[in-house]
Amino acid sequence: MNLLADIDKVRAEFDHRLKTARAGKETAEQLRIAFLGRKGKLAALFARMGELSEVERPESGHRLNDAKEYFSTAIQAWEDEAGPEVEAETSVLDLSLPGDPVSLGTLHPVTQLEQQLREIFNRLGFSVFYGPEVETEFYNFEALNFQPDHPARDMQDTFYIDEDLLLRTRTSNNQIHAMQAMRPPVRIIMPGRVYRNEAINPRSYCTFHQVEGLLVDRNVSMAELKGTLQYLARELYGPDTKTRFRPSFFPFTEPSAEMDVYWGLETERDYRITKGTGWLEILGCGMVHPNVLRAVDVDPEEWTGYAFGIGLERTAMLKWGIGDIRYFFEGDLRFLRQF
Repeated sequence: MNLLADIDKVRAEFDHRLKTARAGKETAEQLRIAFLGRKGKLAALFARMGELSEVERPESGHRLNDAKEYFSTAIQAWEDEAGPEVEAETSVLDLSLPGDPVSLGTLHPVTQLEQQLREIFNRLGFSVFYGPEVETEFYNFEALNFQPDHPARDMQDTFYIDEDLLLRTRTSNNQIHAMQAMRPPVRIIMPGRVYRNEAINPRSYCTFHQVEGLLVDRNVSMAELKGTLQYLARELYGPDTKTRFRPSFFPFTEPSAEMDVYWGLETERDYRITKGTGWLEILGCGMVHPNVLRAVDVDPEEWTGYAFGIGLERTAMLKWGIGDIRYFFEGDLRFLRQF
């Protein structure tokens, strides 16, 4: 093969493509890559120099260098002559068009609600405390005044890891950790995930989120607890929100109560969610049991307190009118994008 003839052919091809490129068929960068690039036509010709004899190499090398300089000069001259207007016309990217929409993530509704609760209780002087999810029986049961034969200790309700370690069934374990770490007065909320071996249905799930609250001080009363929780309900759901307190039982509080918020009875879903009552329970509460205070060496004769545990999924269901707790755990983007 004649290298000199091939050099002439490549130059002729370049002249033709430069002419068509000026009409908007190609960009300067495309020409530069095709003829001057690492895998371009000129590089392929330079690679054939090793096939030539010593007599042929000088002239061929000189012609190749001339072609390289010619290509570079011609492309640069076209760019200088055309300016930015031709580049914009021939580019596949139209900078005048709006950009492609970027799909941004959003906070999970449970996370949004937790942040709102933190803001509400921050205004009341509560700070935030975190504790472990893997817990011992002492913190999850014994220090919270659960008797050894309490049914909540049964394997049917609690996820045990071994004989003593378990996944916490409530954020109340943090009450013990907090009162061991700080002495009264204590005013904290304790958000976190909890685990219970329960049947999954529209109202219940085997894992969910709580925000525990604890206030220990002198002369704390049940009336103060009710006022705090009614303030919470009005901040979450509006000033006309209806609440009610029902007597209940928890080993770690005495007296104990559950607070319901009125959901309504307008649809079949309302009947199903509220079991026909129109009310939905969102938290349990009560005065801290003296035995809980004694477990952390706090004198119940000097100090009293109240505690409450808010179920975040239940509260979110009421806040946004969500009819099935399972939606929070399925990761369906069609659901999550609504928030």
